[in-house]
Amino acid sequence: MSVHAVRATYDSERPFMPWLFAISRNRLVDGVRRYARQGAHEIAIDETEVTFRAVATNTIQEDFGEVRELHRAIEDLPPTQRDAIEMLKLKEMSLKEASEASGMTAGALKVATHRAMNSLRKMFKTR
Repeated sequence: MSVHAVRATYDSERPFMPWLFAISRNRLVDGVRRYARQGAHEIAIDETEVTFRAVATNTIQEDFGEVRELHRAIEDLPPTQRDAIEMLKLKEMSLKEASEASGMTAGALKVATHRAMNSLRKMFKTR
């Protein structure tokens, strides 16, 4: 395809093989550069835990504290925010499903969720 794309650059009075090799070399260099760019953004991992039984993968309790405390904080939220958090975050409903279940618009659910998350952050910063 590369030869076809640059066929207009071929001069019939000059040798064909050097022109073809130059195109091949350039394609090869482009491929090496592309490979190096992709490799620069990748991280090599020797071994990962793939199950949730391993202690290293179960860090939620340590990072976020007691689950009962989180549920109590959610209970303290205003009803609209509490319902939005329960449907969108805890039950993992889509915006469309939550909108149909609650009768609120998708925009109102987004606002309520945002405000609830901010309130929860403030609650846990003070504790």
